[in-house]
Amino acid sequence: MKYLILIPAILSVAACADSGANYRPVLDGQPTAAFQSDLSACQTLARNQGQFDRETLGATVMGAGAGAVLGDIDDEGDALGGAIVGALAGGVAGAANASERREAIVVECLRGRGHPVVG
Repeated sequence: MKYLILIPAILSVAACADSGANYRPVLDGQPTAAFQSDLSACQTLARNQGQFDRETLGATVMGAGAGAVLGDIDDEGDALGGAIVGALAGGVAGAANASERREAIVVECLRGRGHPVVG
């Protein structure tokens, strides 16, 4: 019952999973007429990269496993608590990595379409 407080944190991590796909980069100069449609297409491309979601899930599972082992080693033997904390840590790390990679896709896609993206 004491672990129910972690549910909002886990849901927050899941909600941020594709935040990098919504990235709006900085341009060096004025956007062209095609910029908005290209940005939308590049964001969709980044959002559709399902392997990042699988990697985040893998990081969450690995974090849960490591947390369970470390929690069980503890004097109190709280493997469940360790698993939950480990899953949350792995999920956060995986989501942050996926977000950064999606941002990079948006930037490179726009550059490939000729837009002067600086970051």
